[in-house]
Amino acid sequence: MDIRKLVKEMDGMVAQGAIVDAVDRFFAESAETSDFNQVTTRNKGQMIEKMTGFTGAIAKVNGISLHNTLVEGNVSTSEFTFDFHMNDNSSIYWHEIIKRVWNDEGEVIFEEYFKA
Repeated sequence: MDIRKLVKEMDGMVAQGAIVDAVDRFFAESAETSDFNQVTTRNKGQMIEKMTGFTGAIAKVNGISLHNTLVEGNVSTSEFTFDFHMNDNSSIYWHEIIKRVWNDEGEVIFEEYFKA
C-alpha cells in the first residue's frame, strides 16, 4: 500500500473542502479521532456526523491551505491552515497539524489534530 499516494489524495480532497468525502473514502469503519478541544469520535459514522455538522455551519470558506506533509511508515502528518466564516458570524482560523495512522488496507485508523 502506497501511503504517500493515499495521503496526497486525501489531503487534496481536504484542501478542496471535500472533508466529509475524504473521511468517507479513507477512514476505516472503526477509526477513532481526537482533537485539540478533546472531542473524540469512536468510529467512521461518528466522524462523518461530526464533519457534516461542522461543514454545514460554514457560511464561507476563505481558504484552506496545505503547507507540508510528512510520511514515515504508516504514520502521516499534514500541516493545514483553515480560514472559515461561520453561519453564526464567527470566524475560524486554524493552523493545525493532522496526524493519521494508516492500516495495511490503506485506511485511516486513528486521526489526531494539534494546533500549530
